[in-house]
Amino acid sequence: MSTAMRTVSVGVCAYNEENNIGRSLKSILSQELSNASLLEVIVISSASTDRTDEVVGEFVARDSRVRLLVQPKREGKISAVNLFMSMAKGDILALVNADNNLAPGALGALIALFDDPEVGAAGGRPVPVNSKDTTIGFAVHMLWAMHHRLSLLHPKIGEFIAFRNAGLQIPQGQSSDEDYIRMELERRGYRTAYAPDAVVMNKGPETLEDFWEQRVRVNIGEQYLKRRFDYQVPTWNMRFLFPALVGLLQDSRGHLGKAAVAMVLELTARVYASVYVTLDKGDKTVWSMVSSTKKLD
Repeated sequence: MSTAMRTVSVGVCAYNEENNIGRSLKSILSQELSNASLLEVIVISSASTDRTDEVVGEFVARDSRVRLLVQPKREGKISAVNLFMSMAKGDILALVNADNNLAPGALGALIALFDDPEVGAAGGRPVPVNSKDTTIGFAVHMLWAMHHRLSLLHPKIGEFIAFRNAGLQIPQGQSSDEDYIRMELERRGYRTAYAPDAVVMNKGPETLEDFWEQRVRVNIGEQYLKRRFDYQVPTWNMRFLFPALVGLLQDSRGHLGKAAVAMVLELTARVYASVYVTLDKGDKTVWSMVSSTKKLD
């Protein structure tokens, strides 16, 4: 087990995030790390037209660890992630969405997994702030609860990840950035780990339209990863999916109607995505913003 002090670079990809980027940066900069140091926080602003760059600029003026890189043209998250990875100097790289907030200790819990030299990538635990009272809000919570249960069996990373700085670049035309990074590191001999204590607060969709749009595009990205690289993410593997679902349904016995709706929505999105990829209609690199996920208050 290594005892050397590691350096950490955090990347934040942003497009028109003036209402969220400040809180996200505060949650990152306030993290306390042991046996590691936060070297830099690099914000990639992709042609933002609101006050995102100004808000980040205020952090740059106050904290020398914060850097702002502006892309004049919006080219999609893959382009932003590739720019971050090419510029980052840390031993360990982490990605945090601009509309997400890290709970205290989250970054440290994630970075601690790299004490194991066999770990190449690690994922935290997204916890939605949506109300469970609505059907869509319940579906959002059910989705992430499924990911948590499944990750305890076999890690599924997303939303908040860290990985070794191995000089990676993601091919253009592949939208599932976290899964590609995981795949590439596993093929280099590393394994993926899960940190349930590395909690990141996120906001899921509030409307049926937004929920559908988000789930379809995620599933399309995962299916294109399978088509192009013969790599299957754990959430498509019934060996892990079935036991996680059974346990979740047992805990949801008082809300079986909402649970049934959530499962039908996800299944329909997966069927649509599978047909879409079978027809090879193309994985989009620049997606439209899912507006209701940006209202974290």
